[in-house]
Amino acid sequence: MEKLVIVAIGGNSLVRENGRDSINDQYEAVCETATHIADMVQEGYSVVVTHGNGPQVGFGLRRSEIANENVGMPEVPLVNCVADTQGGIGYQIQQALTNEFSKRRINKKVASVITQVEVSMDDPNFKNPSKPVGSFFSVEQAEEMKKEHPDWIFVEDSGRGYRRVVPSPKPIDIVEKDAIKSLIDAGFVVIAVGGGGVPVVKTDKNSYVGVDAVIDKDFATSLLAEQINAETLIITTGVSRVCINFGKPNQKELDKITIEETKNYILENHFAKGSMLPKIEASLNFLENNGKRVIITDPGSLKDALNGQAGTHIIGLTPCLQVAL
Repeated sequence: MEKLVIVAIGGNSLVRENGRDSINDQYEAVCETATHIADMVQEGYSVVVTHGNGPQVGFGLRRSEIANENVGMPEVPLVNCVADTQGGIGYQIQQALTNEFSKRRINKKVASVITQVEVSMDDPNFKNPSKPVGSFFSVEQAEEMKKEHPDWIFVEDSGRGYRRVVPSPKPIDIVEKDAIKSLIDAGFVVIAVGGGGVPVVKTDKNSYVGVDAVIDKDFATSLLAEQINAETLIITTGVSRVCINFGKPNQKELDKITIEETKNYILENHFAKGSMLPKIEASLNFLENNGKRVIITDPGSLKDALNGQAGTHIIGLTPCLQVAL
């Protein structure tokens, strides 16, 4: 049976630098990433793909705001923007992979699953929203928007203006996990929990209701990996290996590290809260819930990382057992 690998692609990696942020530019970046995923499939792995959507949700919210300001179109709620971008990015990855498989004559089909992810309204982040989304505004613009949406919270962000902040609760269940499992068992490459999933809460009547929030895609990916019994979790980022003392003269790349070493690096504040720390914490969650290995690397190094020639490998088992995975 093929070994099951789940790969998380960052939303920022799909938006190119130098203003190349159109839908066509994004698709070019998706196609490039698809070649690396196809390499993994060709190596004999069963693959599930997840992805971020941070920049894309920001674009969607801004389009909604402009349409509302200029022609009175109804605004699109954040939860719907998450679902919309999940579908749009999923479509691009699905098409790019299908075309790449066809080119290589790989007999694999691809399916995207619009995925709801359950969160709890008791999560403390609902009382203390911390995740910036959307565009930057002047203090006057922020005050005007607060009049229309009294429950919205704005914070000053890096001296560039004010941004809305929203809750980023921890995921507690992947609603469509059984559908995802069925597709994997049927031989599909599955795209799921895009953007961390559409955040939903369960009501007293045992039904789901969407909420305006953003779930960290690495935590949602880690939970999905646990629930579908993936052997390996790969989190892609902008660097080929995780570093300690990042940006300092004594910067050091990490090759293989244990859970305990990783926890010590967290205590020593080596990982930035807004970038690498969530990836590390999600990795530990997976390993401490029976996951076998985690690799953190850049998209171009996926194949080499799986073969132990690139990336940072966080070891969940004893080193002698890890070699055999």
